[in-house]
Amino acid sequence: MKNCIAILFSVALFSACGKSSEEAPSPTPVQRQVAVRSITIDGRQLDDKTLDVRLKPTIRIQFTEPLDRQSISNAIVWTAPAGLSAPVYTTGFENKDSVLVITANNNLGYLTPYQFALNNSIKSASGGRFISVVKKSILTSIDSTPKFPTLSDDALVTKVQEQTFKYFWDFGHPVSGMARERNSSGDLVTTGGTGFGIMALLTGIERGFISRQQGLDRIKTIVDFLQTKATRYHGAFAHWINGATGITQPFSQKDNGADLVETSFLMMGLLSAREYFDAGTAAENDVRSAITEIYSEVEWDWFRRDNSDQLYWHWSPDYGWDLNLPIRGWNECLVTYVLAAGSPTHAIPKVVYDKGWAREGALKNGAAYYGISLPLGQPFGGPLFLSHYSFLGLDPRGLKDAYADYEQQNKHHAQINYQHSIQNPNKYFGYSPQVWGLTASDIPNGYAASSPTNDLGIIAPTAALSSFPYTPVESMQALKFYYYIMGDKLFKEYGFIDAFSLHQPWFADSFLAIDQAPIIVMIENHRTGLLWKLFSSAPEVKAALSKLGFTAPYL
Repeated sequence: MKNCIAILFSVALFSACGKSSEEAPSPTPVQRQVAVRSITIDGRQLDDKTLDVRLKPTIRIQFTEPLDRQSISNAIVWTAPAGLSAPVYTTGFENKDSVLVITANNNLGYLTPYQFALNNSIKSASGGRFISVVKKSILTSIDSTPKFPTLSDDALVTKVQEQTFKYFWDFGHPVSGMARERNSSGDLVTTGGTGFGIMALLTGIERGFISRQQGLDRIKTIVDFLQTKATRYHGAFAHWINGATGITQPFSQKDNGADLVETSFLMMGLLSAREYFDAGTAAENDVRSAITEIYSEVEWDWFRRDNSDQLYWHWSPDYGWDLNLPIRGWNECLVTYVLAAGSPTHAIPKVVYDKGWAREGALKNGAAYYGISLPLGQPFGGPLFLSHYSFLGLDPRGLKDAYADYEQQNKHHAQINYQHSIQNPNKYFGYSPQVWGLTASDIPNGYAASSPTNDLGIIAPTAALSSFPYTPVESMQALKFYYYIMGDKLFKEYGFIDAFSLHQPWFADSFLAIDQAPIIVMIENHRTGLLWKLFSSAPEVKAALSKLGFTAPYL
């Protein structure tokens, strides 16, 4: 009897325990956080900034956990620049919802920056939060279709010269005839840019863009203005002048007087014009005589500053020599010393060239960059305008002195600059054998002298195009790309815009006289040597070069 009672008690106890176990609540499921494991665009890694993306890209994102599909609908943030529509896309899932595939349905814009991001509304399938940060920039590819009909190479360079010529002909100042500093300058004209522009006018006559009489009339307007209205300081002109009144427009507070370098660029153009207008008519003879008088009145020797063995760049009637900038090589100012040495009235002796400009040989370089030797100047050659400005008129072919072979100097400088874009050490998008050339130009919100050692990713068309005499094959490659492929963005009413960047991307809305004129003039020097022949035939220039120790076939 006692055993039966014990058995019944045990059964009851077991039954009670079993019932309690069955009614216990289930454990709460674990909410697993989700993160990005990898992200690609068209099969390559999507970096913080990914360049050269096709117009219908596919982004594939692998996550660490399966996703809650419903959480994706508001998580994708794909934005376009102002004024453009955001991409339209579809989404798909792979690998048990741990891979998200996003495909653009419509073509994105060419060479356009977009932002792609994921916000934190994403959840894992288990409800866990998204713990990665995804914010990427993409830049789409260039439109490689031709923008203009194909021309012969000869017709193409003529078209570029003619379109660029309009800056100096159609946009020349209506009173003075001088070249405006830039397309937004109003009455402000530039002394050096006018000298370059005069050489462009001579090219325009030769190419039939204007008649000889039209060119003579314009240059007579300029010469008359320089003689009768423009303020001079010991015969030299200011950097900037009011094109209506002739009053100096300060370049900076203390740069409100003479600029000897800008004056020399002006004289280079004027002497070239004097040699060009040799028909012997009364009108041409009057212009020739006036140009000789303007040149003779520049007191080059006074700019030695107390008879020192160097020339100084600036002098101000208010601040004297405060800017204290000696003109020393190697830079764009070789022609300044040539014209100073050749002056019939205020010449400098050779010692000023040797000690001031050449610094008794200290202007030499001699190192090699990208395997190319550089006779003179700063490492990697500096901005390309150093090989352009003085050599719009000075003929470098066979030109040598105790310090350099100037034909070699300029060719090697341009080749180094070209190789820099091919090597592209800063990895800027777009640099290539077709996109090259670093020089002084506008940049976003400013102006800079770009060079291999100061490479901001900004290309100026004038750099490669004004190098035609030095790198004809490489310059033609650049010209064809700028015109045919990028022409809708680069080639405008006055020729090529001043500068651009494919990396940012950015396109200037400006044209500068000192950048437009070298394109016309140096292409012409490459084609016919016109301006080289004119300037180098001036008796004062020949005498100066010989006096300073230069040799050349034309001396």
